[in-house]
Amino acid sequence: MKPAILVGTAGWSLPKADARRFPPDGTHLQRYAARLNCVEINSSFYRPHKPATYARWASDVPQAFRFSVKLPRTITHDARLQRCGKLLDEFLGQAGALGNKLGCLLVQLPPSLGYERGVAARFLRALRHRYEGVVVFEPRHVSWFAADADALLQGFRVARVAADPALAEAAGMPGGDTGCVYFRLHGSPRMYYSTYPEKHLRSIVQRLRAAHAAGSSCWCIFDNTALGAATPNALRVLSLIGSQ
Repeated sequence: MKPAILVGTAGWSLPKADARRFPPDGTHLQRYAARLNCVEINSSFYRPHKPATYARWASDVPQAFRFSVKLPRTITHDARLQRCGKLLDEFLGQAGALGNKLGCLLVQLPPSLGYERGVAARFLRALRHRYEGVVVFEPRHVSWFAADADALLQGFRVARVAADPALAEAAGMPGGDTGCVYFRLHGSPRMYYSTYPEKHLRSIVQRLRAAHAAGSSCWCIFDNTALGAATPNALRVLSLIGSQ
């Protein structure tokens, strides 16, 4: 069986305006996971979490629920993907406590980090030596959208995020490994704030369903959280998927 299309938000805070759409009892995560089937952990970018914390989160969600966990900035922004084996070991030792509910690792690169094949290959080799699961990259420098970079990601079975807003035409399309399609929707036209209109949500659903039918695992993460738009957008997409 193909895996479910996974739809969620960056973090599991529940806006007051939408709280009634979730069960009244339980932790925020338990209530969130009763309606949405995945979440992106962004707090791991800023600070480490103890393995016991990850294990507790895993115990709070249904068996089919999945977590996407963002790599720490110490790896992506400070070390800039270089000489970070120890940092990878520490991070994976923590996030690995999610067990089989760890569905994906998200590597978001700083806008200033351009593509250098040697640096990228060494990092991906080090990561794959330690982790065989799904990995997605969100590069934010135009040099990453060339054919050579895409081929390198494919070779290491790493998908490239389809981001909105897109800094280049290719950035709005999935790239790299086709085994996973990961939409990361930050809000447009105003990043982190704007609500996506119905027409845009229906377009995303069509793209998700097409990728799913082709055999890809599919993630759709709404990061337009500043004014609480992510939650109703995610619930609407999941509703549209279910209705079809």
